Amino acid sequence: MPPEIKQGNETTPKLPARKGTGPQARDAPLGLAEGQQQLMELEDRETWSKKIDFLLSVIGYAVDLGNVWRFPYICYQNGGGAFLIPYTIMAIFGGIPLFYMELALGQYHRNGCISIWRKICPIFKGIGFAICIIDLYVASYYNTIMAWAFYYLVSSFTTELPWTSCTNAWNTGNCTNYFSKDNVSWTLYSISPAEEFYTRQVLQVHRSNGLDDLGGISWQLTLCLLLIFTIVYFSIWKGVKTSGKVVWVTATFPYIILFILLVRGATLPGAWRGVLYYLKPDWQKLLATEVWVDAAAQIFFSLGPGFGVLLAYASYNKFHNNCYQDALVTSTVNCMTSFVSGFVIFTVLGYMAEMRNEDVSEVAKDTGPSLLFITYAEAIANMPASTFFAIIFFLMLLTLGLDSTFAGLEGVITGVLDEFPHVWSKRRELFVLGLIIICFLGSLATLTFGGAYVVKLFEEYATGPAVLTVVFLEAVAVAWFYGITQFCNDVKEMLGFAPGWYWRVCWVAISPIFLLFVTCSFLSNPPELRLFDYNYPYWTTVLGYCIGTSSVICIPIYMVYRLIVTPGTLKEVSSRLCCFYLTVRKEVISISIILQFF
Repeated sequence: MPPEIKQGNETTPKLPARKGTGPQARDAPLGLAEGQQQLMELEDRETWSKKIDFLLSVIGYAVDLGNVWRFPYICYQNGGGAFLIPYTIMAIFGGIPLFYMELALGQYHRNGCISIWRKICPIFKGIGFAICIIDLYVASYYNTIMAWAFYYLVSSFTTELPWTSCTNAWNTGNCTNYFSKDNVSWTLYSISPAEEFYTRQVLQVHRSNGLDDLGGISWQLTLCLLLIFTIVYFSIWKGVKTSGKVVWVTATFPYIILFILLVRGATLPGAWRGVLYYLKPDWQKLLATEVWVDAAAQIFFSLGPGFGVLLAYASYNKFHNNCYQDALVTSTVNCMTSFVSGFVIFTVLGYMAEMRNEDVSEVAKDTGPSLLFITYAEAIANMPASTFFAIIFFLMLLTLGLDSTFAGLEGVITGVLDEFPHVWSKRRELFVLGLIIICFLGSLATLTFGGAYVVKLFEEYATGPAVLTVVFLEAVAVAWFYGITQFCNDVKEMLGFAPGWYWRVCWVAISPIFLLFVTCSFLSNPPELRLFDYNYPYWTTVLGYCIGTSSVICIPIYMVYRLIVTPGTLKEVSSRLCCFYLTVRKEVISISIILQFF
């Protein structure tokens, strides 16, 4: 007869553990029917068809558009080759430990980002709801960038790319094609045909006055986004069995294209200038705090813990899968991809500087998507076989973006289906369809003529601080409430060996400090937004923080809700909701013993 545990005024049996399900022996006390239902769900849970499907999915999620444009820009802006030092340090002591932690949590407890907190620390369950809201915000603007790439892809199927000349209907008198055979001088007011194609034909920002007057909706971009969401739906509607096959194309294709573009870029005149500018070390930069902040933010957002994706993907692994090895392999591949992408981008920027007779710093002053859609697109347009290189480049951007979209939505889907299995477990296709429709409707503001302004606002404010706060609380909840000792025992049960002192110290102290450092730096010095010729007014900063807070607010709201509805005294309720078998005092003693090794 299983041991009985008293909960409130009831006495309910606690289910014994079963081999391969791990966390069942230490769940919060459940009713017999509910516990048996969960046990059956775990035993019947879908798993990846092959290990490689999981690895490709995680790599595809971690390697996205940001690896292609953000890392090269951040690197040369913060000391070139010298930036690799803080980047590596932040990866070793911050990014990779958090990456490993989420994979281990998801694989052991085999639940999505919401229901997993029932087994870790129930009072922190609001973290799961916050993650889902953040993922929906990301889906509302990230896919619009892919719609831009799709527009470019369709426009590339011509003998002459439309952003190579100044004779189109959207061009202005300032359009200057310095790649033409005529002797053309580049002046302060000159605008390249690639920039006018991006701003006046694709985005049509000249028809908007800013965030207070977004203008109408672009029907061309709306059709592009609709097609993208259609592809996404039929890739993830059946679960990881389907998406695990799709990533064989979407996760591997970008590496083929990156290699082709790297070889092509290295053979261009002036390519060496770009590489020198990219990697030339400026050791003085290492003394600046903002360089370390940028390194921490870059590695964190590159690896991507905190979005519920790693929890979801790992939850479909077999219980004894070596997630430790997976974490090291996938995080290393991600970091190396960022580094190599820098050569792909800056060989081309060196070529453009050579053709313009300017410094690389002038050519590379654009950041964000503009670096891809203006600077790089312009360089491609003036290469031999430009149509071919344009097609494969924008196809690469699409595949990079699709992987991340699959992952972000799977984080929401797994979280909701695991939390409400009695409602959605047999209706996954219907739920995914509803989720896609919600994301599409949420993207309408980004499809307007001023949609680019909305995208930048969401990118800078709505998700960054929020996800940093979420992961900080997640790390604290796991290390200090669930208990680092218990977590390491869980890992040992799965893998046969426990994490060493390095991982323990990172999870308990270094990684939370790492997150707190980045969050406080961001909040204390919020970025001043500017896009093209538009300076964001002050009220947009307030709006951005309000959007970001709308997700994080779920955490304290749920805490208050659980404290109210759970029977018993405040002390009893707090103890029951946080954990049943560990105390903070025990963890302090454990960590003090570990720290004696230093």
